[in-house]
Amino acid sequence: MHNATLKSLSASLSARAFSSVELTRHFVNRINQLNPKYNCFITLDPERSLKQAEAADRMRSAGRGQPLTGIPIAQKDIFCAQGWLTTCGSKILSNFTSPYDAHVVERLNAAGAVTLGKTNMDEFAMGSSSETSYYGPVRNPWDVDKVPGGSSGGSAAAVAARLAPSAIGTDTGGSIRQPAALSGICGLKPTYGVVSRYGMIAFASSLDQGGPLGRSAEDLALLLNVMAGFDPRDSTSLEREWEDYTRELGKAVKGLKIGLPEEFFAKGAAPDVVRAVETAVGEFRKLGCETVEVGLPNMKLSVPVYYVLAPAEASSNLARYDGVRYGYRAPEYADLPDMYKKSRAQGFGPEVKRRILIGTYVLSHGYYDAYYIQAQRVRRLIARDFAEVFKRCDVIMGPTSPTTAFRIGEKMGDPVQMYLNDIYTTPANLAGLPGLSIPCGFDGKGLPVGLQMIGNYFGEAKMLGIAHQFQQATDWHQRMPPGIQ
Repeated sequence: MHNATLKSLSASLSARAFSSVELTRHFVNRINQLNPKYNCFITLDPERSLKQAEAADRMRSAGRGQPLTGIPIAQKDIFCAQGWLTTCGSKILSNFTSPYDAHVVERLNAAGAVTLGKTNMDEFAMGSSSETSYYGPVRNPWDVDKVPGGSSGGSAAAVAARLAPSAIGTDTGGSIRQPAALSGICGLKPTYGVVSRYGMIAFASSLDQGGPLGRSAEDLALLLNVMAGFDPRDSTSLEREWEDYTRELGKAVKGLKIGLPEEFFAKGAAPDVVRAVETAVGEFRKLGCETVEVGLPNMKLSVPVYYVLAPAEASSNLARYDGVRYGYRAPEYADLPDMYKKSRAQGFGPEVKRRILIGTYVLSHGYYDAYYIQAQRVRRLIARDFAEVFKRCDVIMGPTSPTTAFRIGEKMGDPVQMYLNDIYTTPANLAGLPGLSIPCGFDGKGLPVGLQMIGNYFGEAKMLGIAHQFQQATDWHQRMPPGIQ
């Protein structure tokens, strides 16, 4: 059961080959057996999950089943889920049980999906390796000494290790696509505003976007069909007609134009990564696609721009954690200001503190114009570069990450090197564009390489269709980590 796609699982549930209770119990047993090895999950509640599975079985028996009804799905621990411990990977929220559901969780519940558990992540989604979690680092199923990518590393590793059929995550600067690449699975960041941020604990509000992780492009399409939708509680949610993201899965790609930005293949990417991506592009040429050389001249500024804007927004969003209303409170303090200081000092980890300090600095009097406003101007230039490129091509392709998975602890002492892992993914967030990562090969050590696609606004269905055609012609997405049975 754990090697089946979402479509196959849904068909089996409809045919009553097995029940949702049996399916859920199968994954709960796998998690109990393997999670100590990978540290994918923070919170499990098998009793609650099995009750949802029982309700899903009743839905199908009553003829009200939907494609995801009865299918267990792992949730990144950044989504509020009523009655579930929701920690965001942080000590400061280690005692917070959410009193409500995020919009995405509401939609999954309405579709009859089963919450399998809450997955581990970089604290407040701040990281590229899933090492900054208060609950310890997540380990990559392809090599347990390596990181799975971040910040949605728990979700990605859970899918890669077959501890969950699929998962949901968030992408602020590549936090779905990069762990998907390093863990050998598929991940999609939708156009900003397509998936509601209501109930998704905020990191950087103008960049955060929820999205699916799965084993195939088809799985992502089925998940996005449920996750996407207008929500009046989110002021940035887009009011659009519902669309079927599976509609282009069977569409031929012949004649499509693929843009290859020179900046994606320049110095900085590992040779094995470039080789695998170029081979994948060659496969698209065999399928009838055309390739064009394009340029994104301001892409080199995306990392510094991102690491001005994201910390600025984080410093504002994280000001709410003061030890007063909810979350961790220091056990001893002299007065109210002392309680604030001690609660935040003890509750936040080093990376979160670093970004709060950076963000507060760039928003302070005398530096706001020099840093924050200037970064917003460059952000607009990056978006304009993409607009010009999409006049010449249908989709952009390149590496998702400049390297494959690196050793746990290898870059923790050098924040700049860690931040550069996001060099190929942050531009899409800054421009609000959809991005997708799919497996496309391996490096010399047997670690997976991700191919990134960036589409025009609301181009998710087209990208998923292109990825699906590639996956019909190749089997990279079907490869399993060694030792996974």
